[in-house]
Amino acid sequence: KLVLGVKGKLTAHGVNIVQGEATIINKNTVQCSGETYECENLILCTGSETFIPPIPGVDTVPFWTHRDAIEFASFFNSLGVQVTVIEMLDEILGGMDKELSALLRAEYAKRGIKFMLSTKVVSLAEASSEDGKPQVQVNFENAEGTGSVLAEKLLMSVGRRPVTKGFGLENLELKRTERGNICTNEQMQASAPGVYICGDLTGYSLLAHTAVREAEVAVHTILGKKDVMSYWAIPGVVYTNPEIAGVGQTEESLQMKGINYRVVKLPMAYSGRFVAENEGVNGVCKLLIADDETIVGAHILGN
Repeated sequence: KLVLGVKGKLTAHGVNIVQGEATIINKNTVQCSGETYECENLILCTGSETFIPPIPGVDTVPFWTHRDAIEFASFFNSLGVQVTVIEMLDEILGGMDKELSALLRAEYAKRGIKFMLSTKVVSLAEASSEDGKPQVQVNFENAEGTGSVLAEKLLMSVGRRPVTKGFGLENLELKRTERGNICTNEQMQASAPGVYICGDLTGYSLLAHTAVREAEVAVHTILGKKDVMSYWAIPGVVYTNPEIAGVGQTEESLQMKGINYRVVKLPMAYSGRFVAENEGVNGVCKLLIADDETIVGAHILGN
């Protein structure tokens, strides 16, 4: 329904939509379904795909994928399923505020989810339960040694990576970052004139609202309107229960940059509506404020 709405809007504005596999010949030429299209400007928005890590045995076992294991851990736990989360980092939800992530994890631990932090999955193998049902054996290692978990289902959730292959991107010979992402300026222009990069292909923020803003900047630039992309305040939400959301800097990012800040925290119980809708449950709102009184980060945990 949502996609059709976008398509209807494009059609109403006279946009010609060509469906097929496109190949970039050069910055002014694209081929698709036997046709050649000439252009002055090229905007590349190829999105991202689920990243499957090269774990030994990954080809031999069935697994599910989705964007965020914590959202699904929350969901399956609410259905009464025993859930174990194996996380290589020392805290869940890497990009969010660590203090609130830890509070969310504690909430889920109370509900019965088992978390194994600072733990690396080293291999996967097929196994079967006592009644013969197929299972997956997940072998791991951490500071305490090695071990394994047997599960009916494995949800692989390492993240997503930009789609860079299969459409002739290499023909543009664009400048890249050390991590292989396409370099752009504040107007989303790549190193080749007339080529713009928007969305996941920048490798910066793999979120739909970021991509929309990047595309606005690119189109404004093509139309000669002054516009600049800023990544200073991109909001992010994880749809757990309770939800966790944040915008701007985290304490960790401010500490890494050496920026002074103070923390102001309030329980969500200060909000009458929150109390009315969440009886017996609290939450927290946390602001990070710089020396000049600018709010540089805001983070919320609560329904």
